[in-house]
Amino acid sequence: MRWLDRHPDWLAPAAQMVMEPSPSALRDEAMLWIGSPPTHSNAPPPKELEQMTAIARKYDVAERDARNRALGRAGEERVLAHERASLLAAGRTVLAERTLWVVSHLDDDGAGYDVLSFATNGSNRLIEVKTTNGWERTLFHITRNELAVAEERRSDWPLVRLWNFAREPKAFELLPPLEAHVSLMATSYQANFIQWAVSRLSAFGAKTW
Repeated sequence: MRWLDRHPDWLAPAAQMVMEPSPSALRDEAMLWIGSPPTHSNAPPPKELEQMTAIARKYDVAERDARNRALGRAGEERVLAHERASLLAAGRTVLAERTLWVVSHLDDDGAGYDVLSFATNGSNRLIEVKTTNGWERTLFHITRNELAVAEERRSDWPLVRLWNFAREPKAFELLPPLEAHVSLMATSYQANFIQWAVSRLSAFGAKTW
C-alpha cells in the first residue's frame, strides 16, 4: 500500500495502452489467456484477502473502472480481436467477418452486450465485457438491462471479465445465471418525483387537493 501511495498511476493504464491500440499490436496479441473464473473454493489465504480488500477500499478500483470509458472501450476492442482471431484459427472466416463491436459507449447499455460474436457452430455469442486493471477478484458494476438480457438470452450471453489489463491482460467467462458466480448488490436507486406526487395525492385524497 505504501508503494501504491507513491505510484498512484499503477492502477490506471497508460494512455497509449488504452486509447488506440495499434492494429499490428492487436494482430500480434489477439489471442487472450482465458482461465477459470474465481470461486469461493480457490479464494486466497485470509491475510492476502485482507490486504487486497484494504487496497480496494482505499483506491475503489471498481468505481474507477466504471468511470473510465477509455478502459472499457479498449477492453471491448481487445475481446473483439480475440473473438475474430479464435474464429479464424478455427477456419470460420465468414463468422469472423460477421463479428461486430456494438458501440455501447454511444448507446449506453441499450443492447445489453458489447460484442456480437459466434461460436464455431454458428450460434450467437452476445458478449458483455467488463475490464479492470485490478486483479481477478476486483468487483465490477453491471446494469439492470445487462442482467435482463443475460436472463433472456442465457444460452447466448457470456460475460467476459478482463483483468490485469494494462500489464498482461487475462480473462475468464461467467455464464448466466450470474448469481451462481457472484453476489449481486444494488448500489443505486432511481428517484422519481412524479411517483412521489402520485403517492401524495393518493394519501391525502382528492378533496384535500
